[in-house]
Amino acid sequence: MNVVLIPGFWLDASSWAPVSAALEAAGHTPHPVTPLGAGGAADEVAGITIADQARAVADLIDGMDGPFVVVGHSGGGAVAHAVADLRPDRVEQVVYVDSGPLGEGGVVNDELPVVDGVVPLPDWGVFEEEELEGLTDEIRADFRARALSVPPLVANGPQRLHDERRYEVPVTIITSTMPEAVLRDLIAKDHPYVRELGRIRDVTIVELPTGHWPQLSRPDDLAAAVVAAVQGEADAEEAMAVPT
Repeated sequence: MNVVLIPGFWLDASSWAPVSAALEAAGHTPHPVTPLGAGGAADEVAGITIADQARAVADLIDGMDGPFVVVGHSGGGAVAHAVADLRPDRVEQVVYVDSGPLGEGGVVNDELPVVDGVVPLPDWGVFEEEELEGLTDEIRADFRARALSVPPLVANGPQRLHDERRYEVPVTIITSTMPEAVLRDLIAKDHPYVRELGRIRDVTIVELPTGHWPQLSRPDDLAAAVVAAVQGEADAEEAMAVPT
C-alpha cells in the first residue's frame, strides 16, 4: 500500500522517519511529504492555502498507480481531508494523528501569531500542558531547531471542499490528547468541532495517550498504530466504530 504522510505545522517529511521505517518493514511504501510552502519566505508563501497543499499531494497521487492511504497529523489533517475530497476514488483511508477532518469554511488555528508574514513555532506557553506531555527539554530544543514556518493562510484561511464522496472514505483517528469517550460524546452532541467527522460513514478511534506530537514523544508506538490502521489490524479493545 502507498501511504502519504503529511506532517502537522512546523514539521517536515523527516518527522515521519520512525513511521516510514515501520511501514516499509510491514511491506508498504511510505511517501512522507513536506507541505507546500513550509519554511518559505513570506513573499513566496503569502497566497498558499490548504487547497494548494492538498493539490500538491493529489499531484503526487496522480503520478502513481493504485490506491493510497493518507495520514495527517495536527494541521496536516486538514490537508489530508482536502486530499480525500479531491481524490475520493483513490484514497482508501485517511488516518488522523491527534487531528480530524476540517469541514467547509473551517480554519485550522486563526489564533497563531503571524510574524513577518509567516507563522513560526510560537513560545511553548501558547500550548496547553497536555499538548506538551512527553516533550522533554531535549525534544523541544530539537523541534525548535528544525521547525519550519507555516504559510499564514494555511493556519487561518478557510477550508474549501467540493465532493461529498469524501464521507465514504474510511477514517481512523489516533487520538493522543482527547480520550475516546470525550470524542464520542462530542460526536453524539453534534459539536461543531467534530461535525465533519460525524458525517463520515466509517470511523475508527484508537487511543495513544501522550501529548500532541506522538511522533516525537512516542514514535515507536505511533508507528505501530499507523501500521495497524493501514493494515486494518486495530486492537478491538482499543478501537471501535463510531455509530452514525
